[in-house]
Amino acid sequence: MASKHRFGARLAAALGRLVGFFTVSGICGVLAASLIIPGVAAAGAAVTGSITFFNNLPGELAVEPPSQATTVLTSDGKPIATFYAENRVKVGLDLMSPYIKDAIIAIEDSRFYEHAGVDPQGILRAMTFNLTSGGRQGASTLTQQYVTNVLNESLVSADRGDLVVLSGQKSVGDKLREMKLAIELEKKFSKDQILEGYLNIVFFNRDAYGIEAAARYFFSTTAKDLTLPQAALLAGLVNSPSFYDPAVHPDNSMQRRNQVLDKMLSQGKITQDQHAAAVATPVDLKIAPGKQGCASTEMAPYFCDYVSHLILNNPAYGVDVTDRERVLDRGGLTITTTLDSRLQAAAQAQVDATAGANPDKWGASLVSIQPGTGKILAMAQNTVFLPESGKFDTQLNFNVDSKDANGNDLNGAGGFQPGSTMKPFTFAEWLNEGKSMTTTVDASRRSYPLDFPWKSSCGKVLGAYSTQQKNAGLGAADDLQNNDAGYYRPMPVNYGLYNSINTATFAEAAQLDFCGIQRMVDTVGLHSGLDNAPVNMHQLGNLLGAIGVAPLHLANAFATFDNDGKYCAPIAIVDVTDAAGRKLPAETSSCRDAVKPEVARGVNSVLQDVLKMGSGIYINPKVQSVVPVAAKTGTSNNNGATWVVGYTSGIATASFFGDTMEGQKRAGQNVTVNGKFYKSIDGYMLAGPQWANYMLQVAGLYPAGAFPAPPASMTTPPGPTPGPSR
Repeated sequence: MASKHRFGARLAAALGRLVGFFTVSGICGVLAASLIIPGVAAAGAAVTGSITFFNNLPGELAVEPPSQATTVLTSDGKPIATFYAENRVKVGLDLMSPYIKDAIIAIEDSRFYEHAGVDPQGILRAMTFNLTSGGRQGASTLTQQYVTNVLNESLVSADRGDLVVLSGQKSVGDKLREMKLAIELEKKFSKDQILEGYLNIVFFNRDAYGIEAAARYFFSTTAKDLTLPQAALLAGLVNSPSFYDPAVHPDNSMQRRNQVLDKMLSQGKITQDQHAAAVATPVDLKIAPGKQGCASTEMAPYFCDYVSHLILNNPAYGVDVTDRERVLDRGGLTITTTLDSRLQAAAQAQVDATAGANPDKWGASLVSIQPGTGKILAMAQNTVFLPESGKFDTQLNFNVDSKDANGNDLNGAGGFQPGSTMKPFTFAEWLNEGKSMTTTVDASRRSYPLDFPWKSSCGKVLGAYSTQQKNAGLGAADDLQNNDAGYYRPMPVNYGLYNSINTATFAEAAQLDFCGIQRMVDTVGLHSGLDNAPVNMHQLGNLLGAIGVAPLHLANAFATFDNDGKYCAPIAIVDVTDAAGRKLPAETSSCRDAVKPEVARGVNSVLQDVLKMGSGIYINPKVQSVVPVAAKTGTSNNNGATWVVGYTSGIATASFFGDTMEGQKRAGQNVTVNGKFYKSIDGYMLAGPQWANYMLQVAGLYPAGAFPAPPASMTTPPGPTPGPSR
């Protein structure tokens, strides 16, 4: 009984194949008629109807450029990162090895240069094989495969991947449509154009779309330099990328490669000697996994992340974030940035050295700006982007704001208290109001009562500093403290600045219009790193840096002094081109007059003394012995944020060391870093050497000369106050 059932099943299968044979024969007749005599009426009504049906199928195929990877480059052309949904690098046919062209034709479509998009002869051959052997042999030409890939790529790029139809799932209607499109495609494009398009779009591996990416991934080479055995292996892979994956199924891959080589030999594309040598060659993989996005980059991951946010926040790249992500991941952009790879390498090495043995996870960062252009030259911090054993990891960028001016996310830490690095802006307003830098102020005063007559021409109310113990009824803050007890005395204003005396800064402010101080802080681009709000200088604590600002903008504010008072907005992207070579919006230097040149020169003059005889005198190495340089130290009240911001005439750099953990509440006291114990951290101790070692290494890369001297009127001691007129 069982044998009768088996016989019946075999008979049914044979009859089914026979019916299929005649069906496909009919299709081939239709194809032949449409290809050979499309304008001649067919003899039979049924054939005429079939031809009409076929000719009425849509024949237009929009061949858009396939999804390509976006590359982010340094200013000197070195790769920072690649973004992609499909790792693809489009190359011309002339940049592909002749072996890959011959191999793919030999194994996939030996009559490629003979048919017109569809190969009736191939269809009959495959159908005969399938019907007589019960096996499965494909008959799609390379042109048909290209059509399928173009259709699927279009769906995936439009986020409609659920509509993709794979080869084994196609209906007769799908196949007929594919054939019609292939025929029409051959009328529009040359064979070489179709072959080039196919080899650039076809899937090899989840990290390799197109032949260039495949060559890089499997063999760490280029499509142009593929050897015969390598090309044969890749050509064999496209039929079933999983089954023939040489890394997973090496035996399957080897057999398939040799099958391709056999085809190439039989078709006269290689000689017997070439065949023998290639078959004898072992598969020597040199896998180079794709590196997608900023997390996998080896250079400047946080700068990379900042650049990606600039693109994703820019309406020029799409109506919403989803559209912009599609452009970034699929648009084949080349984004050239301002980053200098030489400075970046030096900055990264220095922050890693500063906080190497760092079990308590203190943060260290460096960011450099080019005065006069606003170009960001380096951006580094002592963390890793993704969790890694034994490493301090975070995705927050210590150097930038939390959000941009429009409220868009920048993934920044939101700034840190700048401490005494804010003092130069009060001093700048002192000079701006026409006062001499050598005027003596009373730095012995430590409290200012609530009714102190601060000047505010714009009508804002100010707070007060007083001694609670002596003036408890005032309800004001603690009295002013200097770092050292010996400085509660009258002193020249410039002396108070380069020695970073808190009471001297308040004594200056007591003679100034706070609205002028506010304008000075605003015009150099300083703002809250959390929400971009102005730093309210009418809150007296902000004279000493109570509100967090981002290192990037603090460095750029000092770069404004460096640039003779001209402010240039920070920029990170200088050029963007798409896959077709079209220019897309980038950033250009945007500069304006912000501070009077003579005021900027006065600030520069005094900040040079910080390193020579002021609060930075203990910073080593001595950069000032090699190049003219100005700087300011800074430390927050609890020592949790420490700084040196300094500059040559060519580079302005903010160096930070401190608490970067959420809330930033830790005091920088009783801290051990790199095996050294610090009772309390000051700006000159860790941020200082970090800045100095870095600047000593890079200062010569950007021309640095002497700073212009301020006018004599700023440095001349004021004369005696004139007596009353008679």
